[in-house]
Amino acid sequence: MSKLVEINFDGIVGPSHNYAGLSLGNIASASHKGDPSYPRAAALQGVAKMRGNMARGLAQGYLLPLPRPNNELLHQLAVDPQHDRALLAAAWSASSMWTANAATVSPAPDTADGRCHLTPANLVTMIHRAQEWRDTQAQLKIAFGDERHFAVHDAVPPTFGDEGAANHMRFCEGHGSKGVEVFVYGRPGGRFPARQHEQASRAVARLHGLDPEACVFIEQNPEAIEAGAFHNDVVSVANERVLFTHERAFADRQGAYDAIRAAFPALEVVEVPDSAVSLADAIKSYLFNAQLLTLPSGEMALVVPSECQDNSAVWGWCESMIASNGPIRQVIPVDVRQSMANGGGPACLRLRVVADPATVDGRFMLDEARADRIESVIAEMWPEQIDPSDIGSQALAKTVIEAREALLSVLSLDELA
Repeated sequence: MSKLVEINFDGIVGPSHNYAGLSLGNIASASHKGDPSYPRAAALQGVAKMRGNMARGLAQGYLLPLPRPNNELLHQLAVDPQHDRALLAAAWSASSMWTANAATVSPAPDTADGRCHLTPANLVTMIHRAQEWRDTQAQLKIAFGDERHFAVHDAVPPTFGDEGAANHMRFCEGHGSKGVEVFVYGRPGGRFPARQHEQASRAVARLHGLDPEACVFIEQNPEAIEAGAFHNDVVSVANERVLFTHERAFADRQGAYDAIRAAFPALEVVEVPDSAVSLADAIKSYLFNAQLLTLPSGEMALVVPSECQDNSAVWGWCESMIASNGPIRQVIPVDVRQSMANGGGPACLRLRVVADPATVDGRFMLDEARADRIESVIAEMWPEQIDPSDIGSQALAKTVIEAREALLSVLSLDELA
């Protein structure tokens, strides 16, 4: 019998990682626009986070950087590198590192055909992300290519914006048991775009063959979107029976809890009141953009960005939460500052897939030897620093392309070149 476990697939930060401020509504991204970036440090921080989860006894996978610069996009848009700097930067974006937006995943126990279903997100709201899904799908079709266990779909047609697992939660008694899937969407009309459309969420649920009685659709609080919570995972995270959430995450707070509880009576809500941690502090620290994990011991741990320690209100809440003896028993800070400066915390960097690791293409599963090889290539090939003026240069393009190809080679994934 197969053993279903949760595997976190982290995105390896690509060699073109830069701060172009392309993401409207992402306050961190906008505030660091034009700063120099440090791709080598960023990628090594990401590998260190993955190593930490492996050391905790958890299954860990990874996804590879996409090919950049995207010369096909530059050609299709007839980009003038001197005058169309934002479009030029879009073709260089390393945003696929945030694999919470790679796809929506429904594990086998939830689906009608008993396979794990994955639908790549179309990410149509932002041009620097809308270019991703075909290349992401190519990786998913290799990593999850065993059609006895997996089904990889095309993206939802672009009329409806879909941002993937960043707006999706799953509740269950254990990862291998049948679960309830919660889809969080936004409504358009605010100062910042609501990136997840309700109809995209409903289409994914139908594509995956989910039981309508085990699906819940909830509106995100427009105030949260206005404050910079461009995805639900900036204000909420779920694991098994637990919902860890900010008081102002949902448009109808009590209605959201009631709807989830009607489908999943065992729900435990750990709510952070606005009076303890303001929405602004929650978004600045990315308290909720955390990995809520079940450790081999059965305890739950919250892996948060180290920025949470820098905020007295946030860290004070974390300490009081642990002292309260609730379901979350550990809070573990990690350094992903390079990702955070571009608007992505620990949760953004990972796609959760419940599967038997033996059914996944082993080249996408991390172990110590692969981690060593990945770190070696990053240390040797990734640019140490990228300044905004470097974007578009032939010398940097050559460095970025060769770095990615070297990584594919040491991981025996040359078919993605």
